[in-house]
Amino acid sequence: MAQMTQQQQFEALVEWLRSAITGTEAFTLGYNAEASEFIRFNHAKVRQAGHVQQASLNVKLINDGRHADLHLTLAGDAQVDQARLAEALQQLRETLVLLPQDPYLLPNTDAWQISNSQNPPLPDTARVLEHISDLAEGLDLVGFYAAGPLYRGFASSWGALGWHQANSFNFDWSLFHANGQAVKANYAGHDWDDATFARRFQQACEQLEFLDQPLHTLAPGQYRAYLAPAALDEIIGMLCWGGFSAEALASKTSPLQRLYNGDAQLNPRVSLDEQVTGSLSPAFSGEGYPRRDLPLINAGLAQEQLVGSRSAAEYGLAANGAGGGESPSALSMAAGTLELEQVLEQLGTGLYISNLWYLNFSDQAAARLTGMTRFATFWVENGKIQAPVSTMRFDDSAYSLLGTALEALTRERELILSASTYNQRQTASSLLPGALISRLTLTL
Repeated sequence: MAQMTQQQQFEALVEWLRSAITGTEAFTLGYNAEASEFIRFNHAKVRQAGHVQQASLNVKLINDGRHADLHLTLAGDAQVDQARLAEALQQLRETLVLLPQDPYLLPNTDAWQISNSQNPPLPDTARVLEHISDLAEGLDLVGFYAAGPLYRGFASSWGALGWHQANSFNFDWSLFHANGQAVKANYAGHDWDDATFARRFQQACEQLEFLDQPLHTLAPGQYRAYLAPAALDEIIGMLCWGGFSAEALASKTSPLQRLYNGDAQLNPRVSLDEQVTGSLSPAFSGEGYPRRDLPLINAGLAQEQLVGSRSAAEYGLAANGAGGGESPSALSMAAGTLELEQVLEQLGTGLYISNLWYLNFSDQAAARLTGMTRFATFWVENGKIQAPVSTMRFDDSAYSLLGTALEALTRERELILSASTYNQRQTASSLLPGALISRLTLTL
């Protein structure tokens, strides 16, 4: 007998659960699985290699306005998994009678069906490792490569059924100089291209050579700056902490409150979308709501917000498939017109910032952020890199960085996939350009 696919395993459990519920009981069932290659590098050598195949269920039982949840790891054996699901159902029934009714419970009772499989052939792991090894010959490379298919499923007792598969790879690496300085880089996507990776690697090698120069120390003040996509991702990522959340906006705690109130705006060059179509992220939420592409900011002005089911119930809104945190999971920023080859020339004299880290809000209501420069931040004079810069702290407002001080965005954008592997690989992504800023405030 042929082995069942992940989708068939999931749908078999759905059918069993539909037959097992009784009376006024209802359920939602979420499915998460992966088949991943994980490879760690140190000193440009493979130090650890492994394969992880896992699957789990998130079971919610609903009855009379009450609900209880249980997370269940699957074994991949139909009989074992059905027995585990039966035991979980009994545990949920025993728990449910002890709980109060939830006034903000708003399950989706529509019977929808969504299926999307993005399964381009993944690169041959042996060939990828050979390519990395060839390019890294003689270099101190530390990195992490993860690749494989991700699976997501959803079903409900009201007839909803969703399936999603997305193949991807993510290579996150650093090149270290003998003086302890480093250049950090990343290459991720659906289709591995040797030439594209080689260009990305060569750029990192060129930056590594500049780390041989003595560190350039700057006084606190305002400087022209170029934020590479990875640095811009840190800024945008902070704004996603409640920035587009319906709950945060309703409770007046969003860092983009002034933008959504119409009291402020960003630069007309800034347009941000939750671009579900074609992304690694499924077109349905774990709560059972279909997701669509949403314009969040258009030409600097606020548009739609992300609405989960609880916010919809509490504030009288229409749920649009946002997850529990109401943060973007497939963020796409519109490209600009600045060519990568012109970045240093257009920057002139100022900072080339490859990465930022340790970001936090210094004034959340004003969308004011603080953080540190990280790997490969360079001082540029007359369009030429001169030296690496000592670690500095910045403190500035998004209404300046993405507003009045924004001069240009690059035509080329970089796909940045979540490198998180806690519990499982994630499907979150950002597609971002680089940004040329007329003034960035350094405080120390």
